[in-house]
This record gives sequence, C-alpha cells and structure tokens, in this order.
Amino acid sequence: MPGTIVIHASFPIDPDRREEALELIADLVAESQAEDGILDYRATTDIAEPNVVRFFERYEDEAAVGAHARSDHYQEFEATLPDLLAGEPEVTRFDVDSAADVEL
Repeated sequence: MPGTIVIHASFPIDPDRREEALELIADLVAESQAEDGILDYRATTDIAEPNVVRFFERYEDEAAVGAHARSDHYQEFEATLPDLLAGEPEVTRFDVDSAADVEL
C-alpha cells in the first residue's frame, strides 16, 4: 500500500457532552466510511479513559485526506468540536510506504 496515510487522533470529550459527542462521532464515522479514498475510518472509546475517543483513519493518498477535510460532514463536526472537548486533541499522521498483516 504505497503512499498510504494513517492518522491517529485522540479527543478528550467533556463528560457532560459525552452522549451528544458519541452520536455526532457515529454519524461522522458512517459518512466518512462511504467516502472515496478512505480505506478505513473508525472511532472508539478508550478502555482506561471512557471520555477519550480515539480515531484511526487510513487514506489511499493526500487527495483523499483533503477531500475528507473539505466534506460537509467533517466541516460540521469540526465546527461543533470545541464545545465537546475537555482538553486539546492529539493528532499524529503516519506516511506509510508498506505494511503487512502480523500472524499471532
């Protein structure tokens, strides 16, 4: 998968806005998974910190990242995000030249 872009993001959610945030995130994930160029797009709550939502996103190229950032559903989510947060998000981007499944 040459040129694949992976993004891992952690969002600390305000406990008082948790249910609202999870609903918005569920909608964002569903709509994002239908986008061209997105290979994987998931969000989950952290087991140790239930008010932290972690995103795992995998894009086929830079164009897909840009298209996602410009999408209506992402723009709407981003606009509401400051009201939902209990701290600063952490976002890390990985540019991946190769990957392989690991046998357990």
